Amino acid sequence: MNLQGKGKESVTYDAIVVGTGISGGWAAKELTEKGLKVLMIDRGRDVKHVTDYTTAMKESWEFEHRGRVTDQVKKDYWAGYRTGYTANEEHRHFFEKDIDNPYEETRRFDWIRGYHTGGRSLLWGRQSYRWNERDFTANLEEGVGIDWPIRYKDLAPWYEYVEKFAGISGSKEGLDVLPDSHFQPAMELNCVEREVKKGVESKFAGRKIIVGRVAHLTAPTEEQTALGRGKCQFRNRCMRGCPYGAYFSSQSATIPAAMKTNNLTLVNDKIVYSVIFDDEKGKATGVKAIDQNTKEEVEYFAKIIFLNASAVNSAWIMMQSKSKTHPNGLGNASDQLGRNIMDHHLGVGATGTWEGFDDMYYYGRRPNGIYIPRFTNWGNDKRDFLRGFGYQGGASRGRAEDEQGFGAGFKNAQTKPGPWSVNIMGFGETLPDPTNKFTLTDKKDKWGLPIIDFDAAWGKNEWKMREAMEKEAKDMLEAAGVKNVTTYHDKEKAPGIGIHEMGTARMGRDAKTSVLNANNQVWGAPNVFVTDGAAMVSASCVNPSLTYMALTARAADFAVKELKKMNL
Repeated sequence: MNLQGKGKESVTYDAIVVGTGISGGWAAKELTEKGLKVLMIDRGRDVKHVTDYTTAMKESWEFEHRGRVTDQVKKDYWAGYRTGYTANEEHRHFFEKDIDNPYEETRRFDWIRGYHTGGRSLLWGRQSYRWNERDFTANLEEGVGIDWPIRYKDLAPWYEYVEKFAGISGSKEGLDVLPDSHFQPAMELNCVEREVKKGVESKFAGRKIIVGRVAHLTAPTEEQTALGRGKCQFRNRCMRGCPYGAYFSSQSATIPAAMKTNNLTLVNDKIVYSVIFDDEKGKATGVKAIDQNTKEEVEYFAKIIFLNASAVNSAWIMMQSKSKTHPNGLGNASDQLGRNIMDHHLGVGATGTWEGFDDMYYYGRRPNGIYIPRFTNWGNDKRDFLRGFGYQGGASRGRAEDEQGFGAGFKNAQTKPGPWSVNIMGFGETLPDPTNKFTLTDKKDKWGLPIIDFDAAWGKNEWKMREAMEKEAKDMLEAAGVKNVTTYHDKEKAPGIGIHEMGTARMGRDAKTSVLNANNQVWGAPNVFVTDGAAMVSASCVNPSLTYMALTARAADFAVKELKKMNL
């Protein structure tokens, strides 16, 4: 439906933000607070803060299947089920049914999606780390991919800006490999984690074990409490939605902030599939969408557009945005759109038991663990692969075991904690590779939109790295005094498993090798910005969401300044 005249005016805004997840929420907050009238579009249903966290307060025995997965679930969530992410009925309703949102695989890719207000900001692991200086220069130094068009110093003030608003708990360590953030008080290591820390750090020079840095409030600021956010309650039921607003999500933080300005309009159930480009003006004028329920076509118009639909969906939209100026897709003169898919590879590590501390336990269910920053290919450490990895994990106690498994003895055992166990799992960096990609097929989904085909896999560098991830995990635990250490290495894990997809519309220094410039503007469409995972040029080995936040705040600031100068 191409609305004209007054009808067109009713769907015209200063800015359009496509996507309501972590980066989309930040775009909406920043643009509205700077005075722009913003339309925020989500392809899925609305999920309201607290009200729609329907399982947040339920106990395990209140769920129909007690955690068991039915045959129908295995069919409906075929991609999510094989990863384990959608197996749990406590939060399955925040994931999409793969049967309703099909895709194909030349080589396996686990595409995990959450189509609703807030997107995967309701589901993320909340681990929040700054990249270091070398993360922005490694490509150039090693001749991998292309060079980042920005450096750490360009993003550092924006890291601090988003950290203060989001709320990151952690400890200052003064590490060059893992720059400190603006922190709220750190969560505590438990007694066994402190012993493992002492053991590892005394036996391995240059290695550290710290508590994870997470987007959970431990000492809320006035700004945060004014939005209705409270202190973390250590329930560790985060993926059900946090009714306390303690962890950072679009629902708890950025959307409420944007709504307070009275400049935000939120529209749900509209699948944006194309950017409207005016060849004569040399810029975009709006977006095309289809209602997911009625299949009605609709167009929205704005001066600037932020694509924040996630790395895959933002690039999918751009691929369909063809015009005389952009015949191969928006900003795709380089043919890099959809290429260079990166993710963090995991599923490799070691586990064991700790003897002693039988009289010790810990408070609550801490939604966090230990973190071991990267040490490979850093300082004097040289390997036969590029880049490195970190570890996440922790120590905990399960229930005591009763050999009979029934009767009074079994019931009594359930009330007693069992032995301490320790686990660490590696998160490795993936190198950009243009052959790791997705393309559009001729097949259509139920809305008549093209289905994606993925073609991606770990490369030789990743496989070499995984061997070191396994070996180093075992060596560290044994050196620290952990007993019965065994390693694990799931070789069936495929890209997508980390849910950190990146790189499909990368930033760069010229239109011949990249899709976006140093300010996240699309080459040849300067009023279109992409600030989600699609923009990433390399992957680092740390969780990327904090970097998405910083990139988004930085780009929004630039966009508004350029708009005021009449440059957009």
